[in-house]
Amino acid sequence: MRDAAAAQEVQRLRAQLERVQGRRLDAPVLPVHPAIGELLPGRGLRPGSAYSLGRSMSLLFALLAQPSQAGSWCGVVGVPGFGVEAAERIGVDLSRLVLIPDPGPRWLAVTATIAEVLPVVAVRPPSRAKDGDIGRLAARMRERGSVLLVQGPWPQTEAMIDVDSPEWSGLGDGHGILSGRELTVTVSSRRFPVPRRNRMMLPAPDGTIAPVERLVREQAPPMRAVS
Repeated sequence: MRDAAAAQEVQRLRAQLERVQGRRLDAPVLPVHPAIGELLPGRGLRPGSAYSLGRSMSLLFALLAQPSQAGSWCGVVGVPGFGVEAAERIGVDLSRLVLIPDPGPRWLAVTATIAEVLPVVAVRPPSRAKDGDIGRLAARMRERGSVLLVQGPWPQTEAMIDVDSPEWSGLGDGHGILSGRELTVTVSSRRFPVPRRNRMMLPAPDGTIAPVERLVREQAPPMRAVS
């Protein structure tokens, strides 16, 4: 009897939370690279949610890559330095990418309009938006099931994603070519008490993403039998 009552209470609280948030907690998520997905609530990007990102362009490319490959159109608003060649190298499908480098002072209205038709929208706010405008955008994102990726602080986010401790490889003693960058991706969310971290190559020497552990295993020389 107690187990049944507890299960009913969990279901009641879950339904209440879903009504408040405007989305199901077990709804399908948009895919991301597994090395990043294992850090995120739900292991992907939740439709109707906003994510606060650091200023790393490689991180933004990485989050756009798999949704675009899976067929989702992505929009990028207010990021004039968005490098399409670097984005394509990490895996972004440029045929499903819409760029609006300079939306002007009505950047929030432009973002909201783009969110009406595109499943994933990334924006770099040039200024602080009013709480009422942010609330209306959040309601529209939930209604449409769009994902908002914000380069900078943003209220009521599903998670905050950032990178730190970068280490480039490929340089020798004062010469050579940079071939890869190892860094730590950190995800903080109200859904778990302790931030989650993963060390990965972003980009790896081939331009993609790779967990450091997998890269080490792939590059390790084969063991020789000792006679």
